[in-house]
Amino acid sequence: MADGGDVEHAQELLISASAARRVAAIAADEPAGTFLRVSVSGGGCSGFQYKLALDRVRNEDDRSFMRDGAEIVVDATSLELLGGAELNFVEDLSGAFFQMRNPNASSSCGCGMSFSV
Repeated sequence: MADGGDVEHAQELLISASAARRVAAIAADEPAGTFLRVSVSGGGCSGFQYKLALDRVRNEDDRSFMRDGAEIVVDATSLELLGGAELNFVEDLSGAFFQMRNPNASSSCGCGMSFSV
């Protein structure tokens, strides 16, 4: 049985240090108040897809997550599918990209931006 900490963790989006650095660097070149919005929409090759976009407009159901000066905002509906996930930024020989590590996904596509539950 899950304790209160697990339930609370399920309503969080974790942000890796590398993702925080990258988001902060991107937002620094944008108007004040710009944040990264992470959302989930239907589509992609696995049923759902992650969407990342810069935004400055907050909605009533948004949750804000901060790390090292970077702000990531997720709407309540998307958070149901992202709770406990970690946003990471990867730089390797194949390129640089954001990556979502989502414990709620039962499978994902090869590009990592689409998943199913």
